[in-house]
Amino acid sequence: MLSLSFFVGVCGATVAILVKNLLHFTANMLNTAFPEAQVNYYYLAFPMVGVVLTVLFVRFFVKDNLAHGVSIVLNSISNYGGKLRPHNVYSSMVASSITVGFGGSVGMEAPIVLTGSAVGSNLARLFNLSPKQTILLLGCGSAAAMGAIFKAPIAAVVFAIEVLMIDLTATAIVPLLIAAATGTILSLLFLGEDVMLTNAPITAFQLHNVWVYIVLGIATGLMSVYFLRTSRLVEGIFSRIKKPTAKIIIGGLALGGLIFVFPPFYGEGYENIASIMRDDSLALFKNSPFFDVISAQYAVLLLFLMGIIFLKVVATAITNASGGVGGVFAPSLFVGAFVGYFFAIVMRHYFGIEAPITNCVLAGMAGVLAGVMHAPLTGIFLIAELTTGFGLLIPLMITSPIAYVTSKIFEPYSVYTRKLAQKGKLKTHNKDKYAVRQIDFLSLLDTNVRTVPLNANLRQYVEVISDCKRNIFVVLDNNRKFVGLLLMDDHRDVIFKPELYDTYTVRDLLYVPDVVVFDTDTAEEMVAKFQQTQNFNLPVITSDRKYLGFLSRAKVLDVYKDVIAEESDD
Repeated sequence: MLSLSFFVGVCGATVAILVKNLLHFTANMLNTAFPEAQVNYYYLAFPMVGVVLTVLFVRFFVKDNLAHGVSIVLNSISNYGGKLRPHNVYSSMVASSITVGFGGSVGMEAPIVLTGSAVGSNLARLFNLSPKQTILLLGCGSAAAMGAIFKAPIAAVVFAIEVLMIDLTATAIVPLLIAAATGTILSLLFLGEDVMLTNAPITAFQLHNVWVYIVLGIATGLMSVYFLRTSRLVEGIFSRIKKPTAKIIIGGLALGGLIFVFPPFYGEGYENIASIMRDDSLALFKNSPFFDVISAQYAVLLLFLMGIIFLKVVATAITNASGGVGGVFAPSLFVGAFVGYFFAIVMRHYFGIEAPITNCVLAGMAGVLAGVMHAPLTGIFLIAELTTGFGLLIPLMITSPIAYVTSKIFEPYSVYTRKLAQKGKLKTHNKDKYAVRQIDFLSLLDTNVRTVPLNANLRQYVEVISDCKRNIFVVLDNNRKFVGLLLMDDHRDVIFKPELYDTYTVRDLLYVPDVVVFDTDTAEEMVAKFQQTQNFNLPVITSDRKYLGFLSRAKVLDVYKDVIAEESDD
């Protein structure tokens, strides 16, 4: 496994390097073909061309869904033992390069993570490894790809553990470290030693600025909620458009229009983050048709910055919903950076408070990333490594968890886990719930509990008792429908009095339970009913009250423990 993790690290880094070069090749080809002075007007067409080419590639060559790469990885871990299809080794890499290269307002990270994960998964299949080993190599592939993209090995390992939920065990941690370090070293070798924000002018942490990072944590947490809900809203709107051609045209025109007005939406947008850290906001709009208006009035500039913050999410969602392939990693960093920048300049311009711009930008990036992905540790370590500025750790450790908690209050699931969780297919983030959902409680029914007719008298009931070792009996009516129960312990005072045998009837002794389990109940509903009643056994009936059998809490617990033990076996 150690040798394989090293090999996966090499392959994961190779994938990241290839994707970055494919992206730069596409972008340079467009810049060479069209003069820079005219590029602004071509922004109206480039995104649609990219979406069209991506859709054609996916439909005729891949013939599979490539949307939300990290969600695909989580689905494979939860439901397929970590197995990813062979085409995932190249398909997302090519598709995302086309989408982003032509200006799609998404990130490359999720497709690269999917590709690196697919390398590890398919290598495990080649060596016929177990599901646990397959999942571990998949995690190594994602860690290697992440390490190579950002040259941030610690963040890459944390991402594999926090987002993909690779088990943090001695068996897993060493291969993950090897893969992440290998990917990072190869990236440094082939892409240079500078990390993305190496020269960021970070200000030393000052105690009186604690409130700045607390407020930023709340603001970025709420922005994360907006990000998640707006993305779902836009995707829902596009899902109702049944014709693919109409979806492409509407999405392409809307995206082109947004990029025409807001040039920073073009592509990943990392260069724009560098601009605002230099406090050079006007550079963002140099190709915008409204540049003169923006540069003339400060209030208009702030309005446009707000437009960037709130409409970037829309541009990202449109890109994916109309057929493009990309992730939300870069957009979440982009939005967070602009939230931090907007906050800092408003504090400075209107309140005379010198909030450190670079620190606010970086803390904002960590905050939105933590809130959107529900990954506070990934946000902290990624930004720290991107800036090689671990002196920023305290601000990041304030903003990131506050943003995460704020987002979690309103959105229980991250951008990657919501759909899987709603379908009951998410094992990684809540193994208890997943284990409960694996219980087929209808297969655990005890059908040996004796039944007694509702119109029987006490004598007939006593005859059943004398031939049975149970102290509970099911009462059925003439149509064999469930009516209630007889609990022998509740009426011992009459069953030993023969003179009452022909006087009392089963109807007189009947106990009707308040809670029963229906065959249509989910596993969670069944467990909740046991918790509500504290009963050891519950009857199971159909919706038309046909009796099926009894369910034992002890049997359910035994199966649950077996599932947990199997998943936790190291």
